[in-house]
Amino acid sequence: MVRRDDDGTPATLLGLKRRGFAAGKTVLPGGKVEPGESGAEAAVRELNEETGLVVAADELELAATIDFVFPAQPAADMWCRVFRVGGRAAEESGTARDTDELAVRWFRIDELPWAQTWQDAARWLPLVVAGPASPLVVRVELADDNETVADYRSRAG
Repeated sequence: MVRRDDDGTPATLLGLKRRGFAAGKTVLPGGKVEPGESGAEAAVRELNEETGLVVAADELELAATIDFVFPAQPAADMWCRVFRVGGRAAEESGTARDTDELAVRWFRIDELPWAQTWQDAARWLPLVVAGPASPLVVRVELADDNETVADYRSRAG
């Protein structure tokens, strides 16, 4: 979700993860694709479950695909699609609320909480918020501590 503050500065909705994988980190809302769902349908469902916001799948714009590799914990490897919702759709989606999964808050792009996010987010999240001309393709390999970025590669899709 991306909106503009009164002064025109972009802001994005993030949440402090309350449980499960990444608990204690500030993350984008999201989750797993259920059987029979498209990525966009899963994004719509997860956004609603984790924030209470309502958008339609056709209001989503693919902003990035990210391949996360955890060599020390291969079961945690994941391939993610990051969708962007902006403009009128973001403004009309409702009021974000905290859930059991996330404590949500809007952050201005110039005030993102980097100390609480995954280390790699500082490299790709500002580009996603800005709205890339074409989706980013990102590969992040974590070090053995499962926190530090060992290798990062990005290109326009």
